[in-house]
Amino acid sequence: MIAVALGAAAFAIAFRGALGLVVRRWGNEADIVAAARHAPIWLRLLAPAAGGLCAGLLGVLVARAPAGQGVADVMEAVVLGRVRLSMRVTLLKSLSSWLAIASGGSLGREGPLIQFGGAAGKWLSDRLGLTLPQTRVLIAAGTAAGFTAAYNTPLAAVLFVLEVVVGVVALDTVVPVLVSAVLATALTRAAAGEGPIYGQRAFHLSTPSELLAFGGLGLFVAFGAQTFMRLLSFGETLFQRRWLNPPWRSALGGLLAGSVVAVLPEAAGNGYEPLNTILNGGFAVGFTLWLLLGKCLATTASVSSGSPGGVFTPTLLLGGGLGFVYASALSHLGLAPGPSGGYALVGMAAATAATTHAPMMAAVMVFELSGDYAIALPLLLATALATFTSRWLRADSIYSAELRRRGVAWQLTLDGRRRA
Repeated sequence: MIAVALGAAAFAIAFRGALGLVVRRWGNEADIVAAARHAPIWLRLLAPAAGGLCAGLLGVLVARAPAGQGVADVMEAVVLGRVRLSMRVTLLKSLSSWLAIASGGSLGREGPLIQFGGAAGKWLSDRLGLTLPQTRVLIAAGTAAGFTAAYNTPLAAVLFVLEVVVGVVALDTVVPVLVSAVLATALTRAAAGEGPIYGQRAFHLSTPSELLAFGGLGLFVAFGAQTFMRLLSFGETLFQRRWLNPPWRSALGGLLAGSVVAVLPEAAGNGYEPLNTILNGGFAVGFTLWLLLGKCLATTASVSSGSPGGVFTPTLLLGGGLGFVYASALSHLGLAPGPSGGYALVGMAAATAATTHAPMMAAVMVFELSGDYAIALPLLLATALATFTSRWLRADSIYSAELRRRGVAWQLTLDGRRRA
């Protein structure tokens, strides 16, 4: 377990460090958005297409392997014991994801980090000859290590495994996951710094009645998150044409994402940089709406075309942007809400809860990102309402929907996850 946690954290540090090195060396900027902003338009257009083509070529090799990868495969391995995780496939997918992200594709980098943690647990269990129950626990621990290495949020990482992956609190899973999250966080913080990745944020409720506004925010963001999820599904349907085969499928997706980046450089990358600007109130409302539309389209083009990567951070950007727009609308109506940055923070949690159906994980994650206890009540209320609304609109989360497409349907009960 110690080896898996430290290995997952080391992989995350190397993955992010390599991305940063490429941006600084060839982009001559501190981050990918700044590099895209100063690059010529033709390069913004063609670089994601080239990255998508390279990712697609690697994807052809991955498609020949019987093993699976991704959060859905981790869920299947831990809950059903149907372990199909392969370190070779994971490394190929991670390289493919790295190429797509480094070239300006609109993808989250958390996907390969989480997948590597789970695959590392499977790989080590094979080396040690562990039993299936022990293997499942080690995969869960590795998944938590990968998550916390991506976001520097150990408590949210534990809840991600318990709420999203396992679906039930079991002591034989909780203890290894807790220890793994602690070890991975310690190594990540030693290399990348201890502060929240979005900076320390202050928050306060203007009046107790403002909780009603945050409840409304949860409902508002749930509809936005559902629209994003359905856009991703629609994109997958469009790209699954018989005449459009890999690697040309992912190259076309990269070209479409590049066409967005060409006119909107802020859409490049995973969304970390523009989200920080939104939290600081640096964008106008009109530009924020334009950014959200462009980011959703670029992410759909990148992800639905087959370029591997996550949508977790783009979802955070969507929620933060909707929270900022919501606060601005309230202010325009004369309702005088608190600072828009607080609404952006709560919107981040609401969007995460709406897509994952994991309200506690989403609330705790943003609580860790903000570091302010005063935000706890708005977070809990908004994530609960966002999850309820999202499940009413669509029973599946973004992860269980992928399993359902494979013929594996989950039903969440008081006893845990059961096959539907």
